Amino acid sequence: MLQNTTETEETIEKAGNNASDAISQLWDKLDGWLDAIILKIPNLVVAILVLVLFYIIARLLSKFVKRLVLRRIKEESIKQIIGQITFAITLLIGFFVALGVMELDKVLTSILAGAGVIGLAIGLALQGTLSNTVSGFILSFLPKISLGDWIETDDEVGVVTEINLRNVTIKRPDNNFTIIPNSSFVENPFTNYSISPRSRIMVSCGVGYESDLQAVEDLTVKVIGDAFPQKDQEEVEFFFTEFGDSSINFLVRFWADLNNGKDNLSHQHKAIKTIKKHFDEADINIPFPIRTLDFGKNNLTVHSKSNE
Repeated sequence: MLQNTTETEETIEKAGNNASDAISQLWDKLDGWLDAIILKIPNLVVAILVLVLFYIIARLLSKFVKRLVLRRIKEESIKQIIGQITFAITLLIGFFVALGVMELDKVLTSILAGAGVIGLAIGLALQGTLSNTVSGFILSFLPKISLGDWIETDDEVGVVTEINLRNVTIKRPDNNFTIIPNSSFVENPFTNYSISPRSRIMVSCGVGYESDLQAVEDLTVKVIGDAFPQKDQEEVEFFFTEFGDSSINFLVRFWADLNNGKDNLSHQHKAIKTIKKHFDEADINIPFPIRTLDFGKNNLTVHSKSNE
């Protein structure tokens, strides 16, 4: 009985010693951490100041960039996104600098490695979207397309009403809207009729075989030149193109102001009316398709039902 009591006391004493050692080690660890924190306080203060400084720089730089791109980009949504991206990148740089000030190099390395892996995964998952986004930035800074331009691409014709980082919206002549991915404009050819204020209009016509071709050419060039004044280094061009079934066909080309698709049709409309009016006054025939039936020596008798 006495032996069991002695063993119990020794066990309790040993457990107490172990607990005391554990508490002592824990306290030493906490004391070490506290000392480390105290030693890091100056670095922590500097890191906070760095973050505040980079936040201010990010705000100012974002405003400056938006003002800078304001001269080149008319679309408000793209300007806002560019400003936000500038702000985020500047703030991220400040965060990395703050980690360096606090001597957390291992943490910084781990964050960069993780960001690389995550960025690769996101890039593969959003390949099409990122392609359109990059194309949107390219279209924003290249003076090839802007709001209000009249464009044609992939059999779609219309006026540009919106440009964002994913697509371009055009308003077709039938008042419907077509949304085209930005990558289509970067990878495929498109025509922008609004880059040049003047464009060449083409009108085809034909005259009878009995017509004086030189008189036809002179009259057409004169009346088109009077209706559509040509500027320096511009002229009305006239070409006979083929012997048709019922007419000798020609093509007349001239320059005119062109702001949208309707202007092209309006100029063709005016040119056709002008040519028809002056050809009628000059007795120049614009023939319609004629088929001549030659019966040779066969004598045909025409009978009417009234004689039967």
